[in-house]
Amino acid sequence: MAEKRNIFLIGPMGAGKSTIGRQLSQQLNMDFFDSDQEIEKRTGADISWVFDVEGENGFRLRERKIINELTKKQGIVLATGGGSITFKETRNFLSARGIVVYLETTIEKQLSRTKRDKTRPLLQIPTSNRIILENLAHERNPLYEEISDITVQTDNHSAKIVAFNIIRLLEKI
Repeated sequence: MAEKRNIFLIGPMGAGKSTIGRQLSQQLNMDFFDSDQEIEKRTGADISWVFDVEGENGFRLRERKIINELTKKQGIVLATGGGSITFKETRNFLSARGIVVYLETTIEKQLSRTKRDKTRPLLQIPTSNRIILENLAHERNPLYEEISDITVQTDNHSAKIVAFNIIRLLEKI
């Protein structure tokens, strides 16, 4: 890539956005940001606490503001939260300011990757995690597809291999 364009990773929880984002940023020598980590850094509290106090809508408003700010930078890799694409304005920031890579994964893989993770507020609800993930997929997958420039399946490869595959695809754009 002659000029360093922003790379924005979208996809459901457990797709590997943060892990793959770190790999991509290292391989491309670009700065890495994670919107959830930025929210935690700025609020001084973890995502679960922000969800508890402000609700999902309050959290999404914070997320939209941070994504707006981060996407104005140049030459970054950004891992977004799984629900960041629920606001049209956030989808517009992402699609207008960089290359959007949809990291696709199955419900099975999401369940295995998130089963011990207590930091995901949407999976702390006393309902079957499978049902929650299926409902989120039904609602969000079309939005991921709508704004993605590249779609990459993450189920069967290491983060390093997925990052390598993304770089190969970016070179074709």
